[in-house]
Amino acid sequence: MAEPAGSACESRRHGRKNSTGRRLSAALAAGTVGVLLLAATPAPLAAYVGPGAGFVFVTSFLVFFISGLIALFSLLLWPFRAGLRFLRRAHLPKPKIKRLIIVGFDGQDPGLTDRFMAEGKLPNFQSLAAEGCYHPLQSTFPSVSPVAWSSFSTGTHPAKHNIYDFLEPDRRTYLPLLSSTRIGPPDRILKIGRYRIPIGKPDLRLLRRSRPFWSILSDHQIWSTILRVPITFPPESFRGVLLSAMCVPDLRGSQGTFSYCTTRKQAQDEYTGGERIHVRREGNVIRSHLVGPADTRGEGHSALRCPFEVVITSQGKARLRIGDQTLELEKNRYTDWTDVTFKNGRGPGVRGICQFLLLNTEPEFDLYITPIQIDPDKPAMPISHPAVFATYLSKSQGKYATLGLAEDTWGLNAEILDDESFLHQCVQADSEREGMFFDALDKVRRGLCVCVFDGIDRIQHMFWRYIDPQHPARNGQRGRKHTHAIEELYARMDDLVGRTVRKCQDRDTVLMVISDHGFNSFRRGVDLNVWLERNGYLTLQDDGRGKKYLAGVDWSKTKAFGLGLAGIWLNIKGREAQGIVDPQDADALR
Repeated sequence: MAEPAGSACESRRHGRKNSTGRRLSAALAAGTVGVLLLAATPAPLAAYVGPGAGFVFVTSFLVFFISGLIALFSLLLWPFRAGLRFLRRAHLPKPKIKRLIIVGFDGQDPGLTDRFMAEGKLPNFQSLAAEGCYHPLQSTFPSVSPVAWSSFSTGTHPAKHNIYDFLEPDRRTYLPLLSSTRIGPPDRILKIGRYRIPIGKPDLRLLRRSRPFWSILSDHQIWSTILRVPITFPPESFRGVLLSAMCVPDLRGSQGTFSYCTTRKQAQDEYTGGERIHVRREGNVIRSHLVGPADTRGEGHSALRCPFEVVITSQGKARLRIGDQTLELEKNRYTDWTDVTFKNGRGPGVRGICQFLLLNTEPEFDLYITPIQIDPDKPAMPISHPAVFATYLSKSQGKYATLGLAEDTWGLNAEILDDESFLHQCVQADSEREGMFFDALDKVRRGLCVCVFDGIDRIQHMFWRYIDPQHPARNGQRGRKHTHAIEELYARMDDLVGRTVRKCQDRDTVLMVISDHGFNSFRRGVDLNVWLERNGYLTLQDDGRGKKYLAGVDWSKTKAFGLGLAGIWLNIKGREAQGIVDPQDADALR
């Protein structure tokens, strides 16, 4: 599909006050206060000083002495480092701009953009197109987000960067795996009885190949701020800061598993992307638990749990106690991001964050819990570069969603969330990202700043049914309150563009607004594996029909199979565990 192209504009650069003088004055003032306090000390009193005081004095003295040496050494090295930077840049041509700002809107459709611009509903997009340029671009093949954004960051096609889809098959088991990331246990585990003690860090690997362009900029000492660009987990090292996005897991290691606690008796305990926890009501009290990461210390790796209790105080209202926190719940209103801790013994435990949404108190009790996400204050996995950057963002603007796919489309598909509750998640995620983006704009005076917003993609996936009269999911809708959700979202993004343009008014700044792919209606799908079976390329076991994740396939008779959104894979001998296709015959089979 085509995508709306980037646009460019020139803008005015804002100055930044020099705070060095203020810090030096503050340091001198602190020293003066210390001298005055010492001068005002009364006559010494007799006291016993034990030998421990001597050790404290010596170690404290060593800390200050070594810190002073490091500071002096850094000061002496500064001219050489400055000279080295000068020599590195001396051979480079003089840059035409000082700052490049790229705003990405995942899934922004050129057809809708043109229509809304023609209707006068996107004045800032229209102004940007008139002042700079506006072109439709060819997306990648296939035109799905992980592929397209990987091509954006590396400047290469899928055969170079190795990302073809969201998923790929495990060559040993044929089970689906994330195409971009591997998360494995530490290399060494110490076994003591029934306990398992991991030694070292988990094995985290980014499977995208080729270098992102901000890494090349880093070679030339150019700073980059990269915010929520897909396929950047785990984060790579470069000159700048980065917050990872798509494919960042939740605390359980999945791509987002919600929980639904209910007193309703249902046959369905499992949903795609979530799970149901059946609870009992004892008077006005409901006790349940959150499911956390696996306990890697014990045999079987059972999941850790975090208990909580809900007391219904009145119709539509309740009080939730979890750990040492008490939260007031109100029907159809999300709580703030809440800290949760999964204890695994006497240690500090594993920390995460989530939000609670009370759905019903009468006659049945229903409580939705977002996927439990990595706590940015104390990340269980690296989600930023440097690691402290995630914490800086949390301390400066509050807790925020860290999950790669933060908007819970599965909860809406399962009809546990309604339109309103899902839209809240989308608007909240974009709002959190706006805060990070505009903070970066104020700080990055030279270099690159990239931020990707996901709301358009997620809302179009779930609300296109309202703008397509022939959509099969349009019939039987319970309401039409959010018929214009897509149009309203485009208007909000137009406002964001306008505020961004106002911060880019100097001639040394270039602004680009880009999208990775367009959008269209999804009315029907094709099951590739059924087609492959009917045409003799795939064979099922006698009892294989209906089994999940290709578990019913007879691999000894299967030449090709479908997996993911757009892929047909060949069962190659020597590559797949039970491959039967000779590599020399692969081209003809394709």
